Amino acid sequence: MSFHLSLEEGKFLVKLARKAVEEYLAKGIRIEVPRETSEKLLKPCGVFVTINSAKGERKELRGCIGLPYPTTPLAKAVIEAAISSATQDPRFYPLSISELEKVVFEVSILTPPKLVKVEKPTDYPSKIKVGEDGLIVEKGMFKGLLLPQVPVEWKWNEEEFLCQCCIKAGLPPDCWLTEGTRIYKFQAIVFEEEKPKGEVKRKPLGGK
Repeated sequence: MSFHLSLEEGKFLVKLARKAVEEYLAKGIRIEVPRETSEKLLKPCGVFVTINSAKGERKELRGCIGLPYPTTPLAKAVIEAAISSATQDPRFYPLSISELEKVVFEVSILTPPKLVKVEKPTDYPSKIKVGEDGLIVEKGMFKGLLLPQVPVEWKWNEEEFLCQCCIKAGLPPDCWLTEGTRIYKFQAIVFEEEKPKGEVKRKPLGGK
């Protein structure tokens, strides 16, 4: 798919994510992709669904799982990622029905990850851009992914972003400097609810 989504398409995907979780928690069923889904949203694409607890102006992560590679039709991937984010994130206990009124849904649609090529590892920070790129760190059996909005929210620079992605992978923070570590980057379009069940907007990432 061409990497552009309208606000209406973003609203459709965020509402689909919430609907998928509501139906799964209430009835234990996985909804089908709606018949009215546009052909564009049926093309394979990577996606993450993030669920945040809304506490006034503050948000706290409640679950985040996705499919980083374009292996599944986008709308179907949103349904799968939303249910997994609500019930399978090992960092949190499963979401309850009563919490649905207190959480906001965020959908990140991803470009395919591309290997970052450098002459030497110290060049990595110059090859990535906070507010624009997401990262995947791989070494052996270890893998960690951080979405582009994460370093913006935590006010990390490029080196801190690389270190934190290594930690996410279960590796030492400076592992990006060692031989055999592979770094991939990707971009994302992000849509989120302004409040639980509220208006959906495109989320600015802070990139130039």
